[in-house]
Amino acid sequence: MTPAARLQAAIELTAALLPLERPADQVVAQFLRARRYIGGGDRRRILDLTYGVLRSRAKLLWWLERTAGAFEDDIARARAMVIAYLVLCETWSADKLAGSFDGQGHNPGRLDVSEKRLALALEGKELAAGEQAPDVIFEVPEFLWESFFEVFGDFMAEELAALLEEAPLDLRVNREKATREQAQAALSAEGIETEPTLLSPLGLRVQEGRAPVAATKAFKEGLVEVQDEGSQIIALMTDARPGMRVADFCAGAGGKTLALAGQMQNKGQLLAMDVLKGRLDRAQTRIRRAGFHNIERKLLKDHRDPWLKRRKGKFDRVLVDAPCSGVGAWRRNPDARWRLGPEELERLAALQSDILASAQRLVAPGGRLVYATCSLLPEENEEQISRFMAEHQDFILLPPAAVWQEVLGDGSAFPGLEEELTLTLTPARHGSDGFFMAVMERKKQ
Repeated sequence: MTPAARLQAAIELTAALLPLERPADQVVAQFLRARRYIGGGDRRRILDLTYGVLRSRAKLLWWLERTAGAFEDDIARARAMVIAYLVLCETWSADKLAGSFDGQGHNPGRLDVSEKRLALALEGKELAAGEQAPDVIFEVPEFLWESFFEVFGDFMAEELAALLEEAPLDLRVNREKATREQAQAALSAEGIETEPTLLSPLGLRVQEGRAPVAATKAFKEGLVEVQDEGSQIIALMTDARPGMRVADFCAGAGGKTLALAGQMQNKGQLLAMDVLKGRLDRAQTRIRRAGFHNIERKLLKDHRDPWLKRRKGKFDRVLVDAPCSGVGAWRRNPDARWRLGPEELERLAALQSDILASAQRLVAPGGRLVYATCSLLPEENEEQISRFMAEHQDFILLPPAAVWQEVLGDGSAFPGLEEELTLTLTPARHGSDGFFMAVMERKKQ
């Protein structure tokens, strides 16, 4: 593809994403499947540009409201957003734009009068302008502003800025097949350089974020699995041990399930449960690749399936990685910012509360219930735990610092963790996706 043809593909993909009807990764996958002729280098440029537009959506629309007229359709709006991004973020001039928007072959059509006027009006301007409201600058839906302030206070600007950055690519080493050093060497031999993660003792961070890890022998043979460092820490602090009975209540595609199996050294019983068959089916491929045989998959009718009642008090560890808003993963899914509304957040909070109430029944006396989300909102995190603890006084909260020391046995701790009763991981402070977790132990009868 020519550089200009890449621009046209990015415009078409941006137009497909603008309605916000489906998650961006699904739209992108469908778009690329229909265009298998797009090579690796072309794909990187198209995705970099498209996701750059997504990460800057609010600020770009702010500029367009002041410098452009109405748009006929999503293609016209997407053209304007890409033009604005190229001028504001990549410092393209109006003349350079005209050279690529020439209508030749697969290149974008010629700039019309309004697009030329837009490009000229934006030349020399900054994407983030002083007149923009804070929620526009940080690309945050206005209804969430108070929630973020409640969590971060004076550090809110730093944390919201970190949520706008591109996320790194982290890998978890499968200790059943390799040490971290062996996995790192195997990846290096295939041209992928990594460095150990700062907090997780099992993690490797890829130095080039979009390296083709899935094509490597190390990945295909199960030495490593893609998993954010924060997600690795959640699994570690569940403290699953060999010989235990462990339930992953919302297993999904099995990322944390595999991490738990590794902690258990393939010994004991690990139940991966979910209400969506497709997710459990995808997990089976990963389980087979990793070489674990102590994992059993269980499809539930819903989170109150009668099957659960017969397993009351049978598990030493129950992990509830609850369905959530995904705010902590905005770096990976920038479109999710604008697909979340007050009604959806309220629905998710009610569902999380119901799931916790159901899952706690599985925990044996002396066992632990671990609640986790990839959210940073108090409605989904601290408020859930406060409500649960008030309603279930047979549980006690375990301090994360004590749990982490128990797991690692070397006194290691996170920055500022010592005084906390729950754990919040953030991109700015810890370099991971945003995660919340609480570890609750049922009192022994």
